[in-house]
Amino acid sequence: MTLSIVAAFWAVSFLFIITPGADWAYAISAGMRERRVAPAVAGLLSGHLLATLLVAAGVGALLAKSPVVMSLLTLAGALYLLWLGIAMVRQPSAPEEGQAHVADSWFRWVWKGACVSGLNPKVLLLFLALLPQFTDPLSTWPIPTQLLALGALHAVSCAVVYLLVGFSAQAVLQTRPSAARTVSRVSGVLMAIIALVLLAEQVMH
Repeated sequence: MTLSIVAAFWAVSFLFIITPGADWAYAISAGMRERRVAPAVAGLLSGHLLATLLVAAGVGALLAKSPVVMSLLTLAGALYLLWLGIAMVRQPSAPEEGQAHVADSWFRWVWKGACVSGLNPKVLLLFLALLPQFTDPLSTWPIPTQLLALGALHAVSCAVVYLLVGFSAQAVLQTRPSAARTVSRVSGVLMAIIALVLLAEQVMH
């Protein structure tokens, strides 16, 4: 792969990453919980890396050709986002002095983050449409290796942006409980809207 191809991919990938969506909403929610940003972002990244592995292994193309499987993935992802969004609206995150988050373990934040990004079929479809366009058949690197390298670059960019979003939310909202609750509710509404759009697309098709 040439440097120009990698730079072009990074530019397109970065535009995708900085567009607020469910990942942003989840990172912001984690930012309002002490020491929860890193595991939440790790979970989000695992979903993107899973999509990269599926595309590199050729499994992604097979899944995309199966309308039933893609519909089930979309339904599962949309219902999970809807459930998570409603929970954030009903019980918005807010920093409270001395509050312990015993139930919110690192593993739970990682798992929820993986579900937010991993159950989103649009991530897989985006990778199917995006990654192959930036591979070079004449390169000494095999195509799967190129796909993995581009996916890793995308994951690094995701990590930087999502960590900034999460820690910025933590720094700004940590001492403002009312503002934190408002932002948490807005994030929940955003997740619910994304879920409803996914469900509506399935009904229309």
